Amino acid sequence: MLNQLGVPKHMKSTLFTGGGKVAIVQKEVPQPGQGQLLIRTKANALCGSDKGFYVNGSGEHTPGHEIAGVVAAAGPETAAKPGTPGVVFLMDFCGECRSCKQGRTNLCTAKRADIGFSHDGGYGEYVLISENIFFPIDADLSFSDATLLLDIMGTGGHAIRRASLVREDIESVLIAGAGPIGLGILAMVKIILGDQCPVYVTDMNEYRLELASKLGGIPVHAGTENLAVQLSADGLSSVDAAFDSSGQTSARQACIRHLGKSGVLVCVGHGGEVALQVSPDLIAPERTVTGSEYFTFQELKTNAVYLRKHREYLSQIITHRFPLSQMQEACDLFFGGQCGKVVVEL
Repeated sequence: MLNQLGVPKHMKSTLFTGGGKVAIVQKEVPQPGQGQLLIRTKANALCGSDKGFYVNGSGEHTPGHEIAGVVAAAGPETAAKPGTPGVVFLMDFCGECRSCKQGRTNLCTAKRADIGFSHDGGYGEYVLISENIFFPIDADLSFSDATLLLDIMGTGGHAIRRASLVREDIESVLIAGAGPIGLGILAMVKIILGDQCPVYVTDMNEYRLELASKLGGIPVHAGTENLAVQLSADGLSSVDAAFDSSGQTSARQACIRHLGKSGVLVCVGHGGEVALQVSPDLIAPERTVTGSEYFTFQELKTNAVYLRKHREYLSQIITHRFPLSQMQEACDLFFGGQCGKVVVEL
């Protein structure tokens, strides 16, 4: 079957060799087994979670988990046909555990893989996946834009839905961190909660604060501007919901300080800590602190509709595109921070 489709025996793939260096190597193209698809990668967005590989190396492992591509070959007992475009959900969920049966596929207790982390990912020309994590997309959607369905819209939208479980009437938002995830939360707030909802975005990176402004956010430089002063100037003393995408302890503490009664803090960025005084910080104001992990597979369907409607707006988050041959330049730019989302096109 692979020969009939013209799939080669070898492919170009990326290895992170450590110390900020990447290399393009040749690997054998895997063959799909039962229930598996071989995806010809067309685009893969860089993610902050790849930084560990960039700094420390990935060994023989190919990272990349924001994958858009085309089915190149399908193994036995699969329904997707070669040529079908789609995106890849990071977590190879089992579909049988309690979490999966309740729709919480992001919390699968028996997942088989994290694509790009435990198994080879999308910084290579081909990637092998289980069919259950493949989500078909419209043929007229560009593969670069399709990557927005994943960490940007998926993670951002899920965080907002987590907040809405606690606070249904969110009318003001604070986002700590203007990296791609923070920008994704900002964009999804505007789409889900409405453009009238003020969204304050704090960061030290002036490039990304400017991008936040273009997306309709209110940028606040964490080093030179006072958030309380900005809120007061806008007639506010606090916000209803805060989202930390930075993973920084100090940023989370700032979120708590500016959170109003019945407010909710959603921790999205991994790392750091959060320190609370239970009585004044939680009980008296009836605040909630919760976590948000990636998103569920089912959310892709809703987000695909949003992307169709708001594609021009959302695509502003992607500021740079590179071919695989310029993977080193793409990584250097992305981890340098003077960009929004960076996509590698294969």
